[in-house]
Amino acid sequence: MTTAPRTPGPDRAFVPFVLPDTVDALPHRPFVFGRAARDRARAAVRAEPDELFRLLLRDQESESTLLVARHVLDAFLTDAGRPGPGDPTGGIDAEADVLAGAIAADVRAARAEAAEVLEALIRSGPNARADALRGRAPLALAAGCWLDTLSQPATQPSVVVNRLFAHHLTLRGGGNPERGQARSRRRALEDAGVLLPEIAAADFADRARTRPLTALHAAFYLALSRLPANFLPEVSGVHYAFLALGVDDLLADTAPLLPEPALREVLAEHLAVAGPAARRRLYTAVRLTLELEREHVAMLAEHAAWRAGRTLESRVAAIIARHAPLAGRQHGGTRVGGRALTDVFGAARIDLVGFLTDLRESGYLRGPGNGDCRLLDAMRFGGPMFGIFDEHEAATFRAWAVSVQAGERPTVEISAETAGDAAAERRRAAIIRSAPADVVIAEAEPRDHRELFHHLVNIENFANTLPIAAERAERCFRDAEILFVHGAGGRYTDATWFDYSPRALYERAERVYWDKLVDPYEPLREIPDRDEVLFRQSTYYLTYLIDGAWLHRLGNLGHDERETDAMLFAIYADEMGNGDLRKNHITLTHRVLASAGIELPHIRDEAFVEQDELPDDLYGFAIQQLCMCLFPDRFHNEILGYNLAIEMFGSGEMRLHEIQKLRHHGIDDCYEQAHLTIDNFSAGHAKQAADIIVGFLDRVRRTAGEAAVAEQWRRVWRGYASFAYFLEQPMLKRISATGDPVAGAEGAPADTAPRDTADPDTPSPDPSAPGAADDLADLVI
Repeated sequence: MTTAPRTPGPDRAFVPFVLPDTVDALPHRPFVFGRAARDRARAAVRAEPDELFRLLLRDQESESTLLVARHVLDAFLTDAGRPGPGDPTGGIDAEADVLAGAIAADVRAARAEAAEVLEALIRSGPNARADALRGRAPLALAAGCWLDTLSQPATQPSVVVNRLFAHHLTLRGGGNPERGQARSRRRALEDAGVLLPEIAAADFADRARTRPLTALHAAFYLALSRLPANFLPEVSGVHYAFLALGVDDLLADTAPLLPEPALREVLAEHLAVAGPAARRRLYTAVRLTLELEREHVAMLAEHAAWRAGRTLESRVAAIIARHAPLAGRQHGGTRVGGRALTDVFGAARIDLVGFLTDLRESGYLRGPGNGDCRLLDAMRFGGPMFGIFDEHEAATFRAWAVSVQAGERPTVEISAETAGDAAAERRRAAIIRSAPADVVIAEAEPRDHRELFHHLVNIENFANTLPIAAERAERCFRDAEILFVHGAGGRYTDATWFDYSPRALYERAERVYWDKLVDPYEPLREIPDRDEVLFRQSTYYLTYLIDGAWLHRLGNLGHDERETDAMLFAIYADEMGNGDLRKNHITLTHRVLASAGIELPHIRDEAFVEQDELPDDLYGFAIQQLCMCLFPDRFHNEILGYNLAIEMFGSGEMRLHEIQKLRHHGIDDCYEQAHLTIDNFSAGHAKQAADIIVGFLDRVRRTAGEAAVAEQWRRVWRGYASFAYFLEQPMLKRISATGDPVAGAEGAPADTAPRDTADPDTPSPDPSAPGAADDLADLVI
């Protein structure tokens, strides 16, 4: 078994992070997985294409799925790594605009080819456009998924990432899904008469009649969305090529949300900061995307030709084949050609030729010549097969009945669909045999909080840490329920339990806002010296450097069907400056650090493990945030409550005191100032966070009833309590010492800091530390 030691020597050298972050690609690191994940992934990569697509779409929180994603990327990118005709790699050192122009020319040529093929396809039959839109649905609806988690602690505040995040925000309708790309493409499908469930629905692939090649292409884009930090050049290349080529817009005759000049501008910006290696990777991704789209357009054309060339009997056979597996024992004693239909449809392999031959000679198709017959009668309202076949299928049966009644008896030939199957088999074989050289098998054993923090920030490379993260997050949420009883004594929070109602939640939030955060404020009469102010600030910086992380995985493709997800995404977008690097909160944090003379490596770097500017006692708080954010489905409710607590804390006394102290010593207060304004409880993030909880629980009430609301609410409120659990450490110590949450609280300094230490010399509890006791008396360590 290969192990993954910590990187020694010069790779750990201290290099301070400076703005702007012009990273073109993250340093190459191995991808570390546990043995159990390896065993599960071995089976998963051999799954049928639609199962592979469904796994990558629906299972976003498991270690094995990330390993599957690595195999898929390896399979697709390895073959694409060989230069092809017209490869501009020789000009890789050209000016960024020149290289971007060469890439744009390749894409324009591919777009012209695709347009010609699609125009011919649309003319091939009355339902050809609708059928092609259905065939593209998994790709059309997944387009842009590669940006879902590109913005994360490991990549912020990169110039390239922020420019791509601005595109991500546009594709998602600026936080309003109705204006986003996915909804626009659903409208195009609906206008063509193609009605499909949500993309993560169990029957989506079946109802979209997803071809194996389509499922495998979608799996590639989903795999890229699982490991985007490590494949930043590939994300840029795929993003430009797929959207600038615009097959889905050509097919639906719609205008793109991101026009080609806007896409090329971001492409050129990445090329401008990219070195030769990153440029080659980016162009490889462009070439691969063009290859995949040509391959898929060719498959659509092959499918259209097959449809146009089918005989009437073959079309009827396809309908029967699609419905027969669900026929079961519904036909009772019905017999055709001397055989019971239960036997015909229950056979391991249905003899469609024999069945159609017998059926057209049976009494079920006899009629006056206009198609009326017992078979069609059974499909009408009141008949035993009403509602089974759609209008198009019923029309096909009528046309067949007319031909049969006219005496036509052509040879029954069944034409099987094979469009794209040869290419799909090559792709699938490549995935099965893929063996990425950078995959390491080792169990997660972080030696301390610093190393655990490093692994969580770089979770794509340390997926073996996911089980530890899930267990730590759950334990903290569970332990924080102690504040359901003692929370009223909190300095900045009140996590005391109350029965939920929208009014009760708003009243609690307003009382905390005014009584604990705003009304206690009075300007400081004395300002601590610079060293004390900087120490106090240093207790905040670790969480400032991961600002917004608790939300960054919410609302990904397939997990964005709740109304509240769009609202949470809008809050996260605000935290990231909506793609404007100057307003990005991670940028603001680095501005503050620079103004205070504090030099740190980027938190993604190995050297950050050894930094000595930020106190060790603070890692537990940041680690909890990073742990829970990795499970946006499992801990969705808890994240809602945590979001309310942290957004409310952005306002009031503590912020105002910190601004006063920072200004006094000439330290940039931009971070504190930004949160003081956007987190307000009038219309800012704090009020939005409460609205989101109310909206979420209202949906629960309407769909599952009042009892479900109580169950879901408890989880939401323990998320709020988990924030208070770290924030209110002085109170927890008093409870441990005296059993009284307010004993000794009188005379506490007005600017008590939200940190894991009651004073600089006293270590505080870290409730998420491994082995933390459930007993309150054991909280103080």
